[in-house]
Amino acid sequence: MNIKKIGVLGTGQMGTGMIQVFAQAGFEVIGVDALPASVDKAVTSIDKRLSGRVDKGKMSIEDKDRIMANITTSTDIKDLSDCDLVEDALPEDLEIKKQAFAELDKLCKKETIFGSVTSGLSVTDMAAATNRGDKVLGVHFHNPAPVMRLLELVQTIMTSDETIATIRALGETLGKTVVVSPDVGGFIVTRLFTPFLLGAVRMLEEGIATRDDIDTSMKMAVNHPMGPLEVVDFIGLDTELSIAESLYEETKDPKYAPPLLLRKMVTAGWLGRKSGKGFYDYK
Repeated sequence: MNIKKIGVLGTGQMGTGMIQVFAQAGFEVIGVDALPASVDKAVTSIDKRLSGRVDKGKMSIEDKDRIMANITTSTDIKDLSDCDLVEDALPEDLEIKKQAFAELDKLCKKETIFGSVTSGLSVTDMAAATNRGDKVLGVHFHNPAPVMRLLELVQTIMTSDETIATIRALGETLGKTVVVSPDVGGFIVTRLFTPFLLGAVRMLEEGIATRDDIDTSMKMAVNHPMGPLEVVDFIGLDTELSIAESLYEETKDPKYAPPLLLRKMVTAGWLGRKSGKGFYDYK
């Protein structure tokens, strides 16, 4: 299948990054979100990032204008009907994603491929909400999408090899390194990385080390660009909690059990960077 037009449903942090990646590669891309403020913020954020590259001499103003011209936005899901690929970047809630996929299944042409950027939810459940299970897969960009080079594809028992081949080729066109995972909780990266992040939260909770010492140790000892508590703030504490709960529900492995501190912080509304406060204060 020849992919020309791509839709991104959800224009939060991940959706905005994916819109930029697709537009930079020359694809016509439409970002859709029910909230007008969200789509406006997405366009402003992309424009600001690209303007920064122009100011640093890393991009010409002509290239920046070309990329921005590839982007349109809408608040109506019906405007995704003529896309060749629709990427779900909705909140990490299985029921929300299933409802969206069921609606898209009725709106989009039969050839359209549906991808989800979920980092751990069941792609099979999403596919089962449609009548095109062979054309549904996980297309997991890592955050921030314009920077991170890995693209994780998730193949369910229904996903066709043709669909995987099509999106693998797309990923390579985007300049990503592509890996393929079966549809198991957390796939590859999240399944490995989540216990590490939760372990850092537990270490803080148990008073073994301070926030700064935990993050500094991992940055200095293993050359991570961000400490684990910084990463959780970047991901969003609510998102990390949802991921941990999903993995624990599937595996019953205690290493995925969410620490009480994480639950209490989410209850308090301390969600990390997006709320202005998490393990660090961003206000």
